[in-house]
Amino acid sequence: MEERGCLGCGDQDRRCSSPNGWDRSYGAVCVPGPRITFYVDQIMGLTVLRSAFLLVAAGLGVYLVTPGVIPGMNPAPAWLVYVVLGVAMLTIGVDVAFPRKRIEVVSAVFFGLLIGLLLTNVVNMALSPYLVSPKYANAVQLTLGIVLCYACISLLIQTKDDIRFIIPYVEFAKDMKSIKPLVLDTSCVIDGRIADVMETKLLDNPLIMPRFVLQELQNIADSGDRLRRGRGRRGLDILNKLRNSPDVDFQIFDRELPGMDGLPVDMKLVLLAKHLDGKLVTGDYNLNKVAQLHNVHVLNLNDLSNALKPLHLPGEHLAVLIVKAGEGEGQGVGYLDDGTMIVVEGGRSYLQQVVQIGVTSVLQTSAGRMIFGRFEGVASTPRHAHVESTTA
Repeated sequence: MEERGCLGCGDQDRRCSSPNGWDRSYGAVCVPGPRITFYVDQIMGLTVLRSAFLLVAAGLGVYLVTPGVIPGMNPAPAWLVYVVLGVAMLTIGVDVAFPRKRIEVVSAVFFGLLIGLLLTNVVNMALSPYLVSPKYANAVQLTLGIVLCYACISLLIQTKDDIRFIIPYVEFAKDMKSIKPLVLDTSCVIDGRIADVMETKLLDNPLIMPRFVLQELQNIADSGDRLRRGRGRRGLDILNKLRNSPDVDFQIFDRELPGMDGLPVDMKLVLLAKHLDGKLVTGDYNLNKVAQLHNVHVLNLNDLSNALKPLHLPGEHLAVLIVKAGEGEGQGVGYLDDGTMIVVEGGRSYLQQVVQIGVTSVLQTSAGRMIFGRFEGVASTPRHAHVESTTA
């Protein structure tokens, strides 16, 4: 059986930190990850590295106790070797305690230190004529170094998701394939049509899955109601499909923006889409209206589906099976293969029969398309092929 990694926390080893834990077969947040051989190679490589680090630390300790190496300590105390080894083991312990290190955080720390030290050197050169006393000069330099390094590291860590800072082979934020990313809503993920649209390569925009939406999807998948649980698991399957597709740029947005605390999920989605200058993908009518009030562009899957349906103009003729009675007097209702409802005037008397109609009008809404027609006669079309479009 294939090992799995966690979609919820992004972990690719067995130290999953998500609330649902690790699941080898199927979990609320699990997707296929590397096979077990990858972990064996990774563990072996880390073991060799840590062993070599301990050997180097032991050699350094022995070197330091050599007579004449440290001025004023001839010879140096033997316990210095154990101090060096203790520091090395503490370093390895911290490394083991925090296995999930993200490249953007490591890069932010590295470049923050580099920029902080550079700024410290520049400021010290500017202040050197005014710092005559070596005692105060050393204290000022040390203080400046600590403050500037901390400020630079903090700034880069807090803005790593908002800026693209590239130095050969290192980047804080992944380059977007397109200008506007698509922020996914819970309803569009459960709907599933977004995966089919992306497979057609009609859209090449990056897909953004917010962490709070993923958590909402997990809660639905863990629901005690069988129907809700099935909808939640379907949504997670769709996410797995999107993430595993080589043609889809799928990303998980981990953090929440300032001011999001306590807001409902719909408002968080609108604020995030506005912050990323992206589009909100949803099938929720109310969320669509709220996003429009905030000047956020919305990709409505129902509108997209309706736009791709064949257009039937007034005057065209259709053969349709009347499946039920309509609300109006004498009306019958049928459906096209794509689900479009057809209301037939005078069709109530021909239930479960294929009739020929003439299209009189077409009503287009965000909820779908309705065709209104007038009964013209019983068609000779076989029942299993109840829809046939003809021209006038």
